[in-house]
Amino acid sequence: MSETIENEEIKNLKREVAKLRLEGNLRKSLSNQLTIQKKIADEAKAEALAKSEEVEKISKQLAKYLSPQIHEQIFSGKQSAEVKSNRKKLTVFFSDIVGFTDISDELESEEMTNLLNFYLNEMSQIALKYGGTIDKFIGDALMIFFGDPESKGHQNDAKQCVKMAVEMQELMSELSGYWAKNYSLKKDLKIRIGINTGFCTVGNFGSLDRIDYTAIGSTVNLASRLESMAEAGTILVSEDTYALVNNFFTFKNPKEIKIKGFLRSIKCFELKEEDTSKEDIFFLSGKGFQISINKKLVKKNSLNDLKSQLDILLKTDKN
Repeated sequence: MSETIENEEIKNLKREVAKLRLEGNLRKSLSNQLTIQKKIADEAKAEALAKSEEVEKISKQLAKYLSPQIHEQIFSGKQSAEVKSNRKKLTVFFSDIVGFTDISDELESEEMTNLLNFYLNEMSQIALKYGGTIDKFIGDALMIFFGDPESKGHQNDAKQCVKMAVEMQELMSELSGYWAKNYSLKKDLKIRIGINTGFCTVGNFGSLDRIDYTAIGSTVNLASRLESMAEAGTILVSEDTYALVNNFFTFKNPKEIKIKGFLRSIKCFELKEEDTSKEDIFFLSGKGFQISINKKLVKKNSLNDLKSQLDILLKTDKN
């Protein structure tokens, strides 16, 4: 009887030992699996981080080939890389360096490259300051538009564009003497600018393999034509742009010009050099009156004359 009980206890002990060994092996196996899984997870995390850094690096490189607004739209998912377009009202800007062909003949290619890169960089910084979408560089020429991918309203888009153009011309005046000193040019560089406002087709154009984000249409063509018709150092705007910004800037008398590709004569306005911005213009209008005063240009005797006329009107009204 006691022998049977002893055998039974031995069997139970053996089963416990086997059970403990099994649990030990399971724990060891589980520990090994966890170590392997952790290693895989760490490797995956490192790979993901490396790929993220690579994508960020590529993104920064692509940013140099795209206007910042378009780059942000693409990488935020707001803009897809597919061939499509929309109709929008834009203010379109063109500029180029007067006599650039002759200048390029004077300089060695290295000097020409340095000059052009400096000039385009300075102009681009001003464009971005005012929120312009830099469409493209065409040699020495720039095409910039306002109103896409984001618009602050047609009038404000046009005003920002003209303010940008004014600052560009001011910078070119400030750089007087710089070109001769640094690039051995006989004359200072001068630019001419054309601006037009109207509806354009804007979006992605091209093939399935290669697309370009740009704006096309008669509005773009007219802005380009106005630029080519502008005198050195001037800003020429269309009638549509003038209608939006004439309360903020002063212009010379309108002139009508014949432009190739347009059946009718085009009325355009040249911005006065002494003009600056809305801050210098007092504008007041109401039923039966409209007053616009350029605080930089107005003379005291003119203000006295205006006051006298207003006093007469007030006395007449009381009677």
